[in-house]
Amino acid sequence: MNPPRKIIHIDCDCFYASVEMRDNPALRDVPLAIGGAADRRGVIATCNYPARAFGIHSAMPTSRALRLCPSLVLLPPDFERYRAASRAVHRVFRDYTTLIEPLSLDEAYLDVTGSTTCHGSATLIAREIRARIEAEVGITASAGVAGNKLIAKIASDWHKPNGQMVVTPDDVAAFIRPLPVGKLWGVGKVTAQRLQQLGLHTCADLQAWSLEALATRFGKLGRSLYHQCRGQDNRPVDGDGRRKSLSVEHTYPHDLPTLDDCLAQLPRLLADFEQRLTKTDPDEPPHKAFVKIKYHDFTQTTMECVCAQPGAAVFERLLREAWPRGTRPVRLLGIGVRFADAPPLTDPTLPLWQGDDPAA
Repeated sequence: MNPPRKIIHIDCDCFYASVEMRDNPALRDVPLAIGGAADRRGVIATCNYPARAFGIHSAMPTSRALRLCPSLVLLPPDFERYRAASRAVHRVFRDYTTLIEPLSLDEAYLDVTGSTTCHGSATLIAREIRARIEAEVGITASAGVAGNKLIAKIASDWHKPNGQMVVTPDDVAAFIRPLPVGKLWGVGKVTAQRLQQLGLHTCADLQAWSLEALATRFGKLGRSLYHQCRGQDNRPVDGDGRRKSLSVEHTYPHDLPTLDDCLAQLPRLLADFEQRLTKTDPDEPPHKAFVKIKYHDFTQTTMECVCAQPGAAVFERLLREAWPRGTRPVRLLGIGVRFADAPPLTDPTLPLWQGDDPAA
């Protein structure tokens, strides 16, 4: 029988803002956000904790953030410095395991099941990694430690900033039952509202529903929720380091009111996308192409198709198919590709998509 897995989810605290505060200590105690300019309809990428005290959060329109906090220091992102800090963080990870699955520049899963460092204690490994990130990179990180990726990721939010949470196998049942359904993968605002209308507010509420009932009501998401609400997740930490997707998107200063206006923006997006695509591994061709639309009310949808060589005609067709789902002014358009198809959903494995309603 395989030994219990030891999974660590590391999440750097307000990463972009932390790098800026590290490089300019005068910013440490003032409300600080990284994001686009308000007059260009920018959004907040991240902010420090003094800014969060005003109610500011990531993905918030910059204009609203400035209304909440007129003294907010707003900086544009400097991705070269952020990538350099990310590389330094990953150098620390590699001293403990080769099974590292990056989720973004500032967070990753680590499988330390076979590690003998720190006497094989995942708790001590997580603590040591966090201490080294602070000492060597100059920023702080939080960690969740558990027997699977689902619980580890949820736990890493528990004692932010600069803390960690350990959930042992014996603790999973008590940990998961009171969790709000919004903590689960695939559950955004729209899905959370649908669940709450059915009286499903916590994982304990979901546990009262059978697999058949959830699958009938919610399809694949229902099957996933059945296992998630019990703390079950057999997904391995994917340590191959391969790029999963590539995309470009643009938020427009003024809404695009019609489909023709959206189509007129495709050449610019395509030029940027094709330039970036030339820098990817030619031995890993795209598997799917997709278009993303965010409407003026911040609802969004995506449309995708299997395609190894996407071009203008493919993205135009996807855009024409996706736009009627909203038929209202558009604030953001994006195009991209996925390099590997999502594996089939075999219970209790979780789906790879996140957010609201995978069919949306």
